[in-house]
Amino acid sequence: MGENSKIEWTSATWNPVTGCTKISAGCLNCYAERMANRLRLMGQPNYRAGFKVKTHPNALLLPLKWKKPRMIFVNSMSDLFHEEVPASFITKVFQIMETQPQHIFQVLTKRSKRLYELRKALTWPENVWMGVTVENSEYRHRIDELRATPAKTKFLSIEPLLGTIPDLDLTNIDWVIVGGESGPGARPMASEWARDIRDQCLAAGIPFFFKQWGGINKKKAGRLLDGRSWNEMPSLVVKKRLDSYDTPAIAIA
Repeated sequence: MGENSKIEWTSATWNPVTGCTKISAGCLNCYAERMANRLRLMGQPNYRAGFKVKTHPNALLLPLKWKKPRMIFVNSMSDLFHEEVPASFITKVFQIMETQPQHIFQVLTKRSKRLYELRKALTWPENVWMGVTVENSEYRHRIDELRATPAKTKFLSIEPLLGTIPDLDLTNIDWVIVGGESGPGARPMASEWARDIRDQCLAAGIPFFFKQWGGINKKKAGRLLDGRSWNEMPSLVVKKRLDSYDTPAIAIA
């Protein structure tokens, strides 16, 4: 976790939970698992258990130290809605986010069923963006479970894109990210798959963000789609970055 992130659609990461287990096709070549094992070998305290699921209460208050507004990807190294993460801990994470309105928190999960089950037990401030990963048509049901949440901003991470996803229902979806898989064993993404999702977003008026083509050398492959970059984001981002806030006192149950 850190103040700066190389992920194109965020500016910082915050990992009150680390570790995960594979749940669907997109998990096969998990970048977080590779990174966690490297950090374990380097002696990083939060990764002594490698990629086993661990909560880190000592990390909960980290966003309070960041006074300058930023976009924060929550649990880049885990899945907040993993079944091994206690509901009480998830609640604390949401409480922290609620008290820090100067930031935008981007929460992403593949475990949309648990998200759906806990949706009414959580507070949903405007600065929490909730997303689900949809790597191919088999997992489009996650979109319906996301849509049922009270999140003010809902987004899809279609990464790694592993197949065509025609006829996406983008009703009440505010943002779509598309990207190819990168790193060892990366599975290729066909250009027509990415173009089709972009065109569906354009037709529906949904902001579209093309993250990368991926592959073994993602920098060389770049992130241009049809000769241009696609960096669209929900308009709320501009408002949040320009507005100033008084950070309130925090009380965690």
